[in-house]
Amino acid sequence: MTPSFSRRSLRSAAPAVFSLDVWVPFARHSLVLCVGLGLSQQALADEHAEHQANAAAHELHATVITAVQQTSPLTVVTDPKAPRQPVPATDATDYLKTIPGFSAIRSGGSNGDPVLRGMFGSRLSILTNGGQMIGACPARMDAPSSYIVPSTYDKLTVIKGPQTVLWGAGASAGTVLFEREPERFGELGSRLDASLLVGSRGRLDTLLDGAVGSEQGYLRVIGSQARADDYRDGHGDTWPSRWEKWSGDVALGWTPDADTLIELSAGRGDGESRYAGRGMDAAKLERESLGLRFSRENLGEVLRKVEGNVYYNYADHIMDNYSLRTPNPASSMPMPMASNVDRSTLGGRFAATFTWQAVELVVGVDAQRSEHRGRRSSYDMMSGALTDPDAFAWNKDADFHSYGAFAEGTWQVVDRNRFIAGARLDRASARDFRQTIGNMMGSRPNPTAGATRADTLPSGFARYEYDLADSPTTLYAGLGHVQRMPDYWELFSPSNGPQDTPNAFAGVKPEKTTQLDFGVQYQGEKLQAWASGYAGQVRDYILFTYTPGMMGSTSRAENVDARIMGGELGASYQWTSNWKSDATLAYAWGKNSSDGSALPQMPPLETRLGLTYEQQRWSAGALWRVVAAQTRTSEGQGNVVGKDFGDSSGFAVISLNGAFKATNSLTLSAGVDNLFDKAYNEHLNLAGDAGFGFLADNPERVSEPGRTLWTKVDVRF
Repeated sequence: MTPSFSRRSLRSAAPAVFSLDVWVPFARHSLVLCVGLGLSQQALADEHAEHQANAAAHELHATVITAVQQTSPLTVVTDPKAPRQPVPATDATDYLKTIPGFSAIRSGGSNGDPVLRGMFGSRLSILTNGGQMIGACPARMDAPSSYIVPSTYDKLTVIKGPQTVLWGAGASAGTVLFEREPERFGELGSRLDASLLVGSRGRLDTLLDGAVGSEQGYLRVIGSQARADDYRDGHGDTWPSRWEKWSGDVALGWTPDADTLIELSAGRGDGESRYAGRGMDAAKLERESLGLRFSRENLGEVLRKVEGNVYYNYADHIMDNYSLRTPNPASSMPMPMASNVDRSTLGGRFAATFTWQAVELVVGVDAQRSEHRGRRSSYDMMSGALTDPDAFAWNKDADFHSYGAFAEGTWQVVDRNRFIAGARLDRASARDFRQTIGNMMGSRPNPTAGATRADTLPSGFARYEYDLADSPTTLYAGLGHVQRMPDYWELFSPSNGPQDTPNAFAGVKPEKTTQLDFGVQYQGEKLQAWASGYAGQVRDYILFTYTPGMMGSTSRAENVDARIMGGELGASYQWTSNWKSDATLAYAWGKNSSDGSALPQMPPLETRLGLTYEQQRWSAGALWRVVAAQTRTSEGQGNVVGKDFGDSSGFAVISLNGAFKATNSLTLSAGVDNLFDKAYNEHLNLAGDAGFGFLADNPERVSEPGRTLWTKVDVRF
């Protein structure tokens, strides 16, 4: 007997303030009121003139981004608010897929997990305004990227490889920074950005981002809502994938002068999503955030800047198999089940920048504490009664601490020659609070209950950059080393640890990556081109191995040695004043050198070819994405989310887009993704779950959406 229980729709659960019909007049009237309170007629005239000047400097562009190009050695900088194709992003993973080298593990319509150069999880550090939002699900159903709405940020920076030490420990694959720029008003004034996206299969996104302020400070308010229904693939088959989210953030900044900033921020959000590739769905994806940051520049001839931030992020996540689906009696979870997990993260960072004649040095410290808890539902087989998880007390299973010190400097050796180097030292610890270990099907006493493990982890890099004398070309090469503490998912999620150890907490060693990064960057008048390559050795690479069983598969986390290499290249060429083309290519290769097999979960070779025709007010473009087959696999092995279960086929997809800038403040964009309704799936996608009727002994990858139409309106004033 299945209980008649249905979690209320997120649309009704979200506060009314985040409804579009409330937000538009509220934001407009708030801005007008705040401006009007302190303005004289002369101030209004000055504010209007300055507003016109700022609008001219920040006009919306009539171009849809199809591929993000690398802007400097190993660094990508882009505007996450800009229209893009495929259909604008649902979360950070969706947006990162447009950057060469990135791919994603998809299990439904949203909340995928990003992969950079075949590296997954904590090897990729993702920060928002200098803080980390860490998910709570033991299987990363709520990956850290799922709590990020890209269009609510002003700047996205990606640093590939272990080539910076400024933003925390363990980022062997790369560092991703989503940032909100401080507001600057010369006089009392306001601004408002708004967008509306409508697309196939019930896709509807709304965003409002407004600010009021003066020379002395500002108030910024951001609200967003987004939703989509289940999508159909190129065969016309429907995949369980619907999702819905809302988020809201507010920031109050004090800018007593042009060199000083103090900002207090707060945010909240929630969501739900169902996953064709998982045994449970996300019935709750609640986020709470608090932050305080400050900076002071131009302090003196040597000490140029001090900056710091403190943040608190909280994730409250419920996963179940009955809110967004009906329990399947033939699956490994035939009765209703639910699990509630949460994670609170408190951290901070302080840094100072020193400059001498040819040297700039950044030194600082950072720290973080994270706590994880959980509780489960109870189901009475006789009566069919289900008791929700919130009827039970929380049980803390883990906490983590880390403290780090870092220094990174740039030395202008001579003209056109730069040497960049950095080093950091971290002390990281984890404590196991679990009294038993296992899953919903059974448990056993935990041999490491109450135990603490700690490691001292050194990291560093050195890179040389050389600008050619007679060409706008930069050559570079850098060597980096990172030691990474195993994260929560590697210590607490596996069923077992390495052989002859009681569990993963006791047996999994820190991962040690040494990597050479090299490449070239060319910035000509018509041609911009770049190429970046890497080759690395990973000692004690953390590998998951899955073994099927009667009650589902079990997982083992262990250390192996691995070799990795690959690279990305890209180019854009302005053929005429109207025609422009761009191309990117990305390839990743990995080998388990302990046994000679392929390293699992490696994305295949991928290329993107784009062509754009652009006039002053409008543009039209085409994107051809081609992905090769992947035959280098290691069946049954992978990470905490996904595993290899066979080779994958190649595919090619064509998409079209257009944009029209009606005024400097209004842009309309539209597109059709997967123009020919191609049926295909990505190599890293999860297999369809038995809870939706898919066969466990004949896995079928989650398919990608078929033809998708979308249109977007952006307004800025």
